[in-house]
Amino acid sequence: MRNAKVEERSRYMVEKEATVVPEAGLHARPAARFVKEAKSYSSDIFVVKDGREANAKSSLRLMTLGAKHGERVVVRAEGEDEEAAVDALVAILSEEEEE
Repeated sequence: MRNAKVEERSRYMVEKEATVVPEAGLHARPAARFVKEAKSYSSDIFVVKDGREANAKSSLRLMTLGAKHGERVVVRAEGEDEEAAVDALVAILSEEEEE
């Protein structure tokens, strides 16, 4: 299944924009860390780039967005822990990758 086109923005309860800081972008190690954190929340979580949406709990789907260093993405979540999930994931995107 390919990334879904984003059509309905209002169905999401929490969304925040972030700049991808890790030099590798949202690929490989940064994506694995991001997905691991996303899976710790019960909310449905998505990352949106250029109108394409990917499940934040899937490394493969996330990497197909091709989010590179310095690009903007939106993190969206809906569920009982949506705000905590979005805050934590935006923080990961905003940090330099650990060596």
